[in-house]
Amino acid sequence: VAIHVAMEQQTISIAKAGITTVLNSRTSVLAAANPVYGRYDDLRSAAENIDMMSTILSRFDCIFIIRDVRDENRDLSIAKHVMGVHMKASNLTSLGSQKNPTNIDSSILDLKSLKDYVAYCRSRCSPRLNNETAALLSSEYVAIRRAIKERGDHAGGRKHQAVPVTVRQLEALVRLAESLAKMRLETTVQPRDVHEALRLFKVSTMNAASAAPQTSGVELRFLGDAERLQVQNAEQFLKQRVPVGADAKTMLLIDEGVALGHSDFALKRAVKIMSNRAELTELDKGRRLRRLR
Repeated sequence: VAIHVAMEQQTISIAKAGITTVLNSRTSVLAAANPVYGRYDDLRSAAENIDMMSTILSRFDCIFIIRDVRDENRDLSIAKHVMGVHMKASNLTSLGSQKNPTNIDSSILDLKSLKDYVAYCRSRCSPRLNNETAALLSSEYVAIRRAIKERGDHAGGRKHQAVPVTVRQLEALVRLAESLAKMRLETTVQPRDVHEALRLFKVSTMNAASAAPQTSGVELRFLGDAERLQVQNAEQFLKQRVPVGADAKTMLLIDEGVALGHSDFALKRAVKIMSNRAELTELDKGRRLRRLR
């Protein structure tokens, strides 16, 4: 609960050893967490993967979902970047040992200058919204809320939002826009700052809030050939065992499948895949299954 107040009101209350006071808490919070299943499962919604209280998630300005996708080109790019970081670090170390290094790139800003510039921006500049940018932010916020409502209605009322979009997210957009203007030492927020803040918000928090289970081409992506075959066989067993329109007890189906040689993992994975394809629906909190088509 203490971190809720610290992130919302930038204050921390202390009541200990006869001391009762309120201290200012003005710092940025950068947090990272693993999915609840250890690895992000594309067959589950973002809310199921994150499994954290919305009251804490809504206090972050930007939330990024980072998936470990096995892609050769992407892996090669990451490997080159990591190797480049180590190579540049060794070059800087050798240059630092020289008294008068001459081959340092003049376009690279040294760390001290960057810190001084950030400190100067924070102490000397406090940009604010004007009528134009305030109206632009308000209209975009209303449009985002409307789009989320329409998406929820189209999904039949199913909720896939990990982070509810509320007034806190509007305040996050204001902070992002003001920060962008502050970097240029502007006195007012410009429309381009609002557009960039909206872009950052949409590729981060909006994607996390609207991420739904994927069902096209991802069901068997991370499985080996043997596991993929087991899941396909388990799916055929479920289709033969449960006719269209019929109900069956989930545990009874799993036990029958295991008795016939199917693995427990393959059966549960097949149930999840068929549910995401709207071929099965779970009833009574997952204790029963109904075949839809």
